[in-house]
Amino acid sequence: MKYFYLFLCFMFISFAAVQYNDPDPYIWGPYYLLIAFICFLAFKNRYIFWLAASALAVTLFWAATYVPDAIDWVRHGEPNIAGAMKAETPYIENMREFLGLVICISVLGFLMLKNRRLKT
Repeated sequence: MKYFYLFLCFMFISFAAVQYNDPDPYIWGPYYLLIAFICFLAFKNRYIFWLAASALAVTLFWAATYVPDAIDWVRHGEPNIAGAMKAETPYIENMREFLGLVICISVLGFLMLKNRRLKT
């Protein structure tokens, strides 16, 4: 399991690295690096529960702000969000960001479940 945490760390570092062409890389880059740091702490057995819980709470709130865009995307027939790198409509970019947050929620939730006994 320890090396899976390291894999997740590198995955989020990779996510941060490809934010250079995003409309708001100054938000997403550091945020993905924060998730990578939390994964790295889990890899080093230095998991900090309050940090992961705080990141999860922020991410849940942040994702909730994208729910109207997700609904709008479904109303438009769920157009392909990966077809072109430049988003033609706002709901496509917002749906991509929403799915990025869902990935973060999944990883943070996983880390919290696996490390709940290590509350520090």
